Amino acid sequence: MLKIAVEEAVGKHLAHDITRIVPGEFKGPAFKKGHRIEPGDVEKLLDLGKRHIYILELPPGFIHEDEAAERLGRCTAGEGIRISGPHEGKVTLEAKAPGGLLKVDESLLLSLNSLPEVIVATLRNNQVVVEGQVLGGARVIPLVVRENTVQEAEALCAGQPRVMRVLPIRPLRAGVLVTGSEVASGRIKDAFGPVVEQKLSAFGCPVLERRFVTDDIEAIRGELARFKAMQVEMILVCGGMSVDPDDLTPAAIAAVGAHVVSYGAPVLPGSMFLLAYWDGVPVMGLPGSVMMGKATAFDLVLPRVLAGEKLVKQDFCALGYGGYLTVNKP
Repeated sequence: MLKIAVEEAVGKHLAHDITRIVPGEFKGPAFKKGHRIEPGDVEKLLDLGKRHIYILELPPGFIHEDEAAERLGRCTAGEGIRISGPHEGKVTLEAKAPGGLLKVDESLLLSLNSLPEVIVATLRNNQVVVEGQVLGGARVIPLVVRENTVQEAEALCAGQPRVMRVLPIRPLRAGVLVTGSEVASGRIKDAFGPVVEQKLSAFGCPVLERRFVTDDIEAIRGELARFKAMQVEMILVCGGMSVDPDDLTPAAIAAVGAHVVSYGAPVLPGSMFLLAYWDGVPVMGLPGSVMMGKATAFDLVLPRVLAGEKLVKQDFCALGYGGYLTVNKP
């Protein structure tokens, strides 16, 4: 520690807390250890009776926690993320307007947190986030840290999309096809379509049309072709996704020439979910659980499709971790 005049301390870091006392009202730190003295702090310190203060003397090759945290934040935050701080050696990472889909590079995050005295914490990957939502934070553990540790973190992130980014969600024009002879004939009222349209409306996706079709492969193929001719940007087929003989949705989607990425997902509820691409247009087969469950495989996949991701089979394999969405009763 080095004792210097307050007027000479601007830009330096306090080596100790400085207490402020207001009799009968307040007693606590006016400035905390490690605080970087700003020009406006000089008069405040003099008012507290501090003509001299003790400052941190950084050894060669070391930097203060605030600088380290700020640099960690910059190399961690990608598109769609703003940095708040540093404050007491920590920066906070927040979603910019208008929010979107949070992407976390879990491998890169692990590499960063394997460095000595470095901490980066994030929300879980593939969450929908809104403007201003806190997505994570970054800091170092000690008050001062070796600069080469921070430089190593910066090198890890160089030339990459960063540890965290927020992808914008773009609404797609959708066609909704409800299968089932009982619904197509009017014997029962459709309860599936309204649930799906409500989920779509939460992302601003307009439904150009909702249609009904009997349990017949050729009939389903015809309706899919009709939607394709309408130039919808996404087709959702409700029902017919089980293994019963009259559940024909998967076969009909394959029959039009769509590339089926996955029929089945390690997610409960929603394990019979299907995703295909038909000339670039995502086609989803939605099992009955989508109509009943608060969260299903559909709710995990839809935001990623709207964020422009082209999902592959491995993406579905990875859904098993955290894919048990059923609420456990106490």
